[in-house]
Amino acid sequence: MIVKKDILAIGAHPDDIELGCSGTLFSLLEQGKTIALLDLTQGELGTRGTEITRKDEAKQAQVLFGNPIRENAALRDGFFRNDEENQLKIISYIRKFQPEIVFCNAIQDRHPDHARASQLVSDACFLSGLPKVETYLHGEKQLHWRPKHVFHYIQWQNIKPDFCIDISRFITQKVDVCLAYKTQFFNEDSDENATPISTKNFKESIRYRAQDLGRLIGVEAAEGFTVEKPLCFTNFDGFL
Repeated sequence: MIVKKDILAIGAHPDDIELGCSGTLFSLLEQGKTIALLDLTQGELGTRGTEITRKDEAKQAQVLFGNPIRENAALRDGFFRNDEENQLKIISYIRKFQPEIVFCNAIQDRHPDHARASQLVSDACFLSGLPKVETYLHGEKQLHWRPKHVFHYIQWQNIKPDFCIDISRFITQKVDVCLAYKTQFFNEDSDENATPISTKNFKESIRYRAQDLGRLIGVEAAEGFTVEKPLCFTNFDGFL
């Protein structure tokens, strides 16, 4: 079974996609592109909230995106490996959605899951294009498929972007979809343990980091990405 989508956005934890590339996704949706979302884990080791609240929050974010397909690979939070078993799981999703572009975690970051997920997805995207790597969905053998591009969004660390996407018109939507994860971010009434992302500073950084990336390219707000291979352009349409 193939559910063809233009974009597959993948995150190690529910909220990674929203923090990393939601503005870009809102922009692509406005352009008529189709997307699917894949969380690798349920975020079950998160200091704040629970698996249940995280699932509910991911659903709320999904609705704000316009209710695209959102799936969870249920890998083990904190301890998943970039091994054959998990590569085959991710390959199955790639072949199901046949995306032209995959967005995934930062190549290096504060949380070790992020870099590990980055490499896992990158390896799976390559292996997914090999016909001799066999995967099955509902008993049916899947066709091989390799996305044209794998782009890594920027998370905690200030990695130098290879390119930026203007999200000036979508910054409010980005903030709103991130804050759907109410248990994870600043709430002065919460009595749960504090974390690096539950501070008021981090909540405010969702907007000001996008503004800082926007400054680099002369727009109000942007999201940055790194690439695995040089990009090829046939013209300069869309450049400022």
